[in-house]
Amino acid sequence: MFSFFRKKTPPPQTPSAAPAPAPAAEPAAPIAPPPEAPVAAASAEPVARRSWMERLRSGLRKTGSSLSQVFTGTRIDEALYEELEAALLMADAGVKATEFLLNDLRRRVKEHKATDPAAVKALLVDALAELLAPLEKPLTVGEHQPTVIMVVGVNGAGKTTSIGKLTRHLADAGQKVLLAAADTFRAAAREQLSVWADRNRVEIVSQEGGDPAAVTFDAVTAGRSRGCDVVIADTAGRLPTQLHLMEELKKIRRVIAKADPTAPHEVLLVVDGNTGQNALAQVKAFDEALQLTGLVVTKLDGTAKGGALAALARERPIPVYFIGVGEKLEDLQTFQAREFAQALLT
Repeated sequence: MFSFFRKKTPPPQTPSAAPAPAPAAEPAAPIAPPPEAPVAAASAEPVARRSWMERLRSGLRKTGSSLSQVFTGTRIDEALYEELEAALLMADAGVKATEFLLNDLRRRVKEHKATDPAAVKALLVDALAELLAPLEKPLTVGEHQPTVIMVVGVNGAGKTTSIGKLTRHLADAGQKVLLAAADTFRAAAREQLSVWADRNRVEIVSQEGGDPAAVTFDAVTAGRSRGCDVVIADTAGRLPTQLHLMEELKKIRRVIAKADPTAPHEVLLVVDGNTGQNALAQVKAFDEALQLTGLVVTKLDGTAKGGALAALARERPIPVYFIGVGEKLEDLQTFQAREFAQALLT
């Protein structure tokens, strides 16, 4: 199944009228799907998403259990709200998002005249889903030929692995993908990306010890000449406090624009979900330097800090294209706000 992006397709061309059409002839069906049509088959989607929901719920169990315990009592009083505030802060939702959710929940409880903790919990799901809704947006490819995606992040966040998973799904959907190994100073990174390229049967542009910006320039140029649909550039892991290294990422971004004035079309930051509030600091720093267009949040399984997405939504609402809860290919999926809220609290 492929559900990671929406491909922009041109509207079907209107066929010219035949000189003498047969009166009983049926009109031809359009060859191309309508714009913004999902690539995945609709019939496969519900089953796949149900399986994904089970994995997501399992991955978020540590965060969810601490929040769900708040609603095990029989009374809706100030003590319940105080416990919920503590649980949200422990889950790294942050002060601003926690305050917003508590005020919103109090309003909903009053409007619905809720008297049962289970009903209050359901209202919290609604409040959280509404807060997270601005983060929900699909990655679109096909508007540009090729779509150039620059991927950044700190070491250990799962950046190269996420690129490999995304490449696999793109390739399975018939997209021609070219990878750029722009982490030229770490041999292991180039080797890891090469393994993904071989596994997915896609091409890769790589140079040992070369200039990262030069590699990305060559890759974008090659992608255009070879008719690729997508070019994905892997970059070296950077801490946002390493200013001289962040300058190198800015250079890569500028050089990509020299190869294609419209590129990069996407600048994605891969964030480790275990880092909690530090994830918000990373997002702010990388966004200020590179103008991020989207996020990939990995390793949400096994962490008690799943509330960090609420902090992002309140303080830096950059779209979360994908979330990951494991190492398998199917463990990286599109982010949907209500799914996440339900998995966290039910």
